Amino acid sequence: MLKDLIMKNRSYRRFYQEQAIDMATLRELVDLARLSPCGANLQPLKYILVCDRKSNKKIFPLLSWAAYLKDWPGPPEGERPAAYIIMLQDKAIRPQPGCDHGIAAMSIMLGAVEKGWGGCIIATIKKDELRVLYGIPEQHEIMLVLALGKPKENVKIEPIGANGDVGYWRDEQGVHHVPKRPLKEIILGGK
Repeated sequence: MLKDLIMKNRSYRRFYQEQAIDMATLRELVDLARLSPCGANLQPLKYILVCDRKSNKKIFPLLSWAAYLKDWPGPPEGERPAAYIIMLQDKAIRPQPGCDHGIAAMSIMLGAVEKGWGGCIIATIKKDELRVLYGIPEQHEIMLVLALGKPKENVKIEPIGANGDVGYWRDEQGVHHVPKRPLKEIILGGK
């Protein structure tokens, strides 16, 4: 059921690093994005697929991992992603990104969850360094990096507290807590 996939599709930031994801799996996930709707059917998104340890090691320091966890620089060695999908916008096809990259990213992540994987959609990227690393032409805007692997953490959705704080946090057992607004607060009208 779709709701089950959505509930399992959390922003995982710790993984069983040794559980490899192969290139064929990454291609299958990008194919889901390819088949997803996009504005004016222009299909401006392009992808760089990475699943080898040497390249993973170079990408990892170019990403920011958890803004609300101030004292956490990201997963330690052994808990890092097994693969990355770098999502690019071909500005020659469509100069403005619209929301295509969000739709594509969700399609990829739901596909990953269905296969038993998980990941994190990352937008805080050292884009200039990533561009140099992969020789990405200026025609392609770096939109997102999707970090993928076998999740090693428990993520729990819970109601926002009385203080209204939306910041996620980790407890002493390492459970990652994600506050969500109630449905009645986000629907403003309807009959």
